[in-house]
Amino acid sequence: MADETDLHVGKRLRRRRRLLGMTQQDLASQVGVRFQQIQKYECGANRITSSRLYELSRALNVSVQYFFDGIPVGDAPDAANDANEYMEGDILSQKETLELVRAYYRLGERPRKRLLELAKALEGDQSSHGAA
Repeated sequence: MADETDLHVGKRLRRRRRLLGMTQQDLASQVGVRFQQIQKYECGANRITSSRLYELSRALNVSVQYFFDGIPVGDAPDAANDANEYMEGDILSQKETLELVRAYYRLGERPRKRLLELAKALEGDQSSHGAA
């Protein structure tokens, strides 16, 4: 039976691979394994070694920590490098979020910057209206 951490890491691996529009074969080729091994990682059947996790993080353009983000820590004390903010729920697993990110990266650099500025401005409007 798969360990909860292995399941979580596998789920994050699948999410990132899909977000980038990669197939299991694409990812497998980049890290030098067969696609069946990627399948086993994603479902938590096989544990990922630290060196393989590092290779996967490079192939998927994320930090190694990405795979562990969102794991419940229970009563464990905060580590010195913990982020102070976490998104509520699992927003990255929502279809709308995935579609938005894909559309964003299909834009050119200038429109992306303008869209980001707009989103930040709208966020500022929300917080000023809530304070009134």
